[in-house]
Amino acid sequence: MSTTSLPPRLPVPAHAVRLRETLLAADFTADGLLDLLGAPAYAALARSETVPALRATRGDSALETLVRLFLLQRSVGHERAAAALPLDEALADGWVVREDDTVSATVDIRPYGGPDGEDWFIVSDLGCAVGGAGGSGKDGRQAEEAVVLGVGGASTTLAGITVRTPVASALDLGTGSGIQALHAAQHTTLVTATDLNPRALDFTRLTLALSGAREAELLTGSLFEPVDGDTYDLIVSNPPFVISPGARLTYRDGGMGGDDLCRTLVQQSGERLNDGGYAQFLANWQHVDGEEWQDRLRSWVPAGCDAWIVQREVQDVTQYAELWLRDSGDHRGDPDAYGEAYGRWLDEFEARGTRAVGFGWITIRRNPAVASGAVEPSIVVEEWPHPVEQPLGPTVRAHFERQDYLRTHDDASLLADRFTLAPEVVQEQVGLPGAEDPEHVVLRQNRGMRRATRVDHVGAGFAGVCDGTLSAGRILDAIGQLMGEDPVILRDRTPQAIRLLVEEGFLLPVGDQDGAPAPEGEDGA
Repeated sequence: MSTTSLPPRLPVPAHAVRLRETLLAADFTADGLLDLLGAPAYAALARSETVPALRATRGDSALETLVRLFLLQRSVGHERAAAALPLDEALADGWVVREDDTVSATVDIRPYGGPDGEDWFIVSDLGCAVGGAGGSGKDGRQAEEAVVLGVGGASTTLAGITVRTPVASALDLGTGSGIQALHAAQHTTLVTATDLNPRALDFTRLTLALSGAREAELLTGSLFEPVDGDTYDLIVSNPPFVISPGARLTYRDGGMGGDDLCRTLVQQSGERLNDGGYAQFLANWQHVDGEEWQDRLRSWVPAGCDAWIVQREVQDVTQYAELWLRDSGDHRGDPDAYGEAYGRWLDEFEARGTRAVGFGWITIRRNPAVASGAVEPSIVVEEWPHPVEQPLGPTVRAHFERQDYLRTHDDASLLADRFTLAPEVVQEQVGLPGAEDPEHVVLRQNRGMRRATRVDHVGAGFAGVCDGTLSAGRILDAIGQLMGEDPVILRDRTPQAIRLLVEEGFLLPVGDQDGAPAPEGEDGA
């Protein structure tokens, strides 16, 4: 059976508990793979290179057999398979098939480590999980239309940025192989997963069962159509966001013109969220001639919601077209056909006035205060191509909490409040060697977004003594006396700098940590 063919039927999870026990007993886990393969071969898998892993699995242990079967998709002898698996059950349920005296996997099973050390397994189509979801057009072939991909960089990115507070209900829209639903099942009472591709829901069922997670409600359909008027505390989606001419591949092509699918998804999410709920997406968006991309994205934010949108990468239209033509394997076919396909992509971009495509994260929060008109919405759109430290879920939640704080505190309130320096912040001084004073001072975060900001001597001194004991106003008075500056002028000019340091997470209001009120008399007056 060629690995390009979709199986006539998918496995059933009838004996998933038994299979899971077998996989765990053989140490077919993320840690077990690293120990077996070694770091170089393990890293090579992330580049879709399997030769080092094949060389590392030439023995006959149960773990080596399982790696060859389910991760590397190589046939093994019947006796070898029987020694590693409850073979009769695996054959009956359809996880493997037998041909003559060899056994082959029907699906890809990839060990996946959960955030708290859980041993999970992601089930996907053959050839679509090794090295992650780097595309289904591999091994000299082109992608199948209904293929279901496994774990990849996009899916792990979304899982990492998702806010993980315990909630009653979550929706994984466009679930694919069920990675987001699996994560949500750990902190959600009821998980609903939808997909336009019915095969994807079958894979989600297998992923949840083999990972020992609770079952989810599985619904077939596009966007929010399957869930009628239901609302949720959390919505997550790694949608088919690729901006392409047509909708050839279900797993990646949205089927709407340009970035309309992502826009529609974001705009419709507001009315599907409960108060305080989050909707988090990965998305692509067009950079169009005559329009600022930030304005384009601000127009997507639904009424009654706050938003934080981060552009992580931008590609010109030629880079973008080449990326996705390679993803589907078109570059390995007839050169003339590839040239025609490439031309169709460029024609589409030219017709829409698109000069580049951005990729990033979109987080929407339903805010009842915004919906009622009590406060203005906070819509932050920024470009941040720099390294970050996952998981970022706590950072995302803290961003919105800081926005709530800043909207309800004017300058006088800031001066009356107390702050502490975030624990991961360090100070760097930049200047000529031997100089008495630095040219400038930089505050840098070593976690989360890893931001850096330049501050003056007053800002550096202020941040350095923020330990939650004195109000901002009292600290500025002391700095004024020490530096011989007018404290009134300092109080007048500094709140904006404090506001920026709070907004970017360098300073934490004491109330955000322990809820303690300022001591009596600490009114900053």
